[in-house]
Amino acid sequence: MLLAFDTATPFVTVALHDGDVVVAEARSEQRMKHGEQLAPLVERALAEAGVGRLDLTAVAVGTGPGPFTGLRVGLVTARTLGLVLEVPVYGVCTLDAIALEAAAALGGSEPFVVATDARRKEVYLAAYDASGKRLSAPVVDRPAVVATDLPVAGEGGVLFPEHFPRAVTPALPSSGWLAQGVVDERVELTGPEPRYLRRPDAVAPGAPKRVT
Repeated sequence: MLLAFDTATPFVTVALHDGDVVVAEARSEQRMKHGEQLAPLVERALAEAGVGRLDLTAVAVGTGPGPFTGLRVGLVTARTLGLVLEVPVYGVCTLDAIALEAAAALGGSEPFVVATDARRKEVYLAAYDASGKRLSAPVVDRPAVVATDLPVAGEGGVLFPEHFPRAVTPALPSSGWLAQGVVDERVELTGPEPRYLRRPDAVAPGAPKRVT
C-alpha cells in the first residue's frame, strides 16, 4: 500500500494506492496550516481504505518547488514514517504530478506548462510535452517573463490570466495522480529532498557587531 501526500501548495493532499487503483484520497479544506492538517488527513485516508500504518509498503511525497514551511512539514513527515515503518520514501516533483493530470485532461494533444504560485507575484514553472514528460528543470520567475500562449495548469494560470491566457485543469496537485505516477513509473523518483529554488525568508542572524 503506497501512501502519497503533498504539502507544496496552500492545500494538503493525501492518497492511498493499492498497486492497482487509488483507494482513498483527501484534501484539506483550509489554506496553509500544513502541520495541523497533514496527520489527520493521513489517518482519514487510512480509515477510509480500512488499513493501518503497518500495511504501508512505501511513501511518496511531493518535493515542490514550494514554500519552505509547507515543504518541510511534508518531507519531515515522510522521512519519519519511512524510518519508523522501515519502508522506502520517494520524492516526486509537485509540478510533475500536476502535469500527469493535465496531460490526461488535454488528451495528450499538445505540449503545455505547469505554473504554481511562488508568492511575491512570482510562479514556479516547468514545460512539458503532450504526454506530461518534463522538458526542463523548474524555475521561479515573474509571470511577465515566462508568459506563454500554451495551456497552463496550476494556480499560475488562475492568478495571472493576463500572462497565461489558456488556463487548464488542474489548479492544484492531486496525491492520487502523484501515487499513480509512481506506480506507473511515469515520474522521476528522487530522495525526499526539497526543491526550494529560493532561499527561505528566515535566516540566521549574523555575528554581533563589535562594540568600540
